[in-house]
Amino acid sequence: MSNGFQVQDRFAEGAQYIGGKLLPGTSGRHHDVVNPATGESVLRYELAGTDDVDAAVAAARAAFPGWSGATPGERSEAMHRFAAVLAEQADDFAYAESLQCGKPIKLSTEFDVPGTIDNAAFFAGAARHLEGKAAAEYDGDHTSYVRREAIGVVGSIAPWNYPLQMAAWKVLPAVAAGNTIVLKPAEITPLTSLMFAQAATEAGIPDGVINIVTGAGKDAGEHLVGHPDVVMTSFTGSTAVGKRVAEIATATVKRLHLELGGKAPFVVFDDADLEAAVHGAVAGSLINTGQDCTAATRAYVQRPLYDAFVRDVAALMETVRLGDPFAATTDLGPLISHAQRDRVAAFVERARGYAQVVTGGEAPGGDLADGAYYRPTLVAGAAQDSEIVQSEIFGPVLVVLPFDTDDEGIALANDTPYGLAASAWTRDLYRANRATREIQAGCVWVNDHIPILSEMPHGGYKASGFGKDMSAYSFEEYTQVKHVMYDNTAVARKDWHRTIFGDR
Repeated sequence: MSNGFQVQDRFAEGAQYIGGKLLPGTSGRHHDVVNPATGESVLRYELAGTDDVDAAVAAARAAFPGWSGATPGERSEAMHRFAAVLAEQADDFAYAESLQCGKPIKLSTEFDVPGTIDNAAFFAGAARHLEGKAAAEYDGDHTSYVRREAIGVVGSIAPWNYPLQMAAWKVLPAVAAGNTIVLKPAEITPLTSLMFAQAATEAGIPDGVINIVTGAGKDAGEHLVGHPDVVMTSFTGSTAVGKRVAEIATATVKRLHLELGGKAPFVVFDDADLEAAVHGAVAGSLINTGQDCTAATRAYVQRPLYDAFVRDVAALMETVRLGDPFAATTDLGPLISHAQRDRVAAFVERARGYAQVVTGGEAPGGDLADGAYYRPTLVAGAAQDSEIVQSEIFGPVLVVLPFDTDDEGIALANDTPYGLAASAWTRDLYRANRATREIQAGCVWVNDHIPILSEMPHGGYKASGFGKDMSAYSFEEYTQVKHVMYDNTAVARKDWHRTIFGDR
């Protein structure tokens, strides 16, 4: 499948998008975008250097007065056109996303691309609803109100697992609020981020509002975060790299938004619908080949259902079809790279020393041997403090553990440094309410796992970071709150002045 889309032709001028133009990088170093299903290069380009970051920030800074000064209605209209352009180019976006990530075309077509279009439509409307607190006379003598103002140039860094959606999550709330942005996508998956910025230009969003620099984290990424003209950094990625981003941002007193790792618990109580839980566990653990920070990774199953759950999940995993990402029948694509495949496999191999690999635990051979494929894997019998239970694997691996009491199940769910997402499976309203109250995660699903909505916030607790993507709550990250106060008395000498000079 090519869909008529030629990557080399589309990005012949370079893989940097600065001031409304595709440009080559200036680092002097080249990088290949590799199709992980085949190991073949689909694009060779020159990486961004620090000069490219400086140029992108300068373009964003120059565009800021005009874009932030536009009316909410004008920004909204431009973003509605943006959503329409994305919809017109949906097939190209789906093809490019599957090509660079290896994800099944049905996932790109039915999840990544429509989710991004919906995000754009949501923020087009939200741009007109940047509201502050209503005006009032809180002390009787003054009228106060709150303004929400754009903060300036945002420098954001997005990961490789959902390149298109993460570009949207970073860019859309920032520009809807009147900011301009420089986004650094992962250098291994830049295609759809560049296309996203091009679509914005086609929609009439001014040059310089959205800029893309495609470079390495140590060079382009760290320079972007530390740039003196960047007033905010939003980062999605691993907790380890997030700590480094925080160090750099703190040194320059930037606003910081972090969406980091996860190790989502999947808590199945003994009154749950077993079939629903089994299907939910397989889907929730294998989405995007498990390369999802909200993916179900730790299934805690109350003892009466445990054996049947293990049996049925293993059986269902064995029906999952690995194959060509562009085949309509493919359920599971490769991991993002052979290095990531080998990292996942190493976790499972080490676990064999202390746990049971119920199914999977191997790379397929035959026609798939050249790709970064790994079979769906279920691990049982691991201890709560073991590596495979505590560490983020980021692959198609689910570990299952039993529990006896509700107290124990919730305690085990909370027993990791992470707190991004979780789910509880029960027919009991009181159990469900307790789980949603007590599980420490930014999102807790009940009797489902994974669905996200543009209208609802996404972000974590603990080592999973802070701040929100999507929803109107994301404007908390991208706006400055200003208190404005007017005197209503027209009295020259105020009563409070006596505390500074004179008597009553």
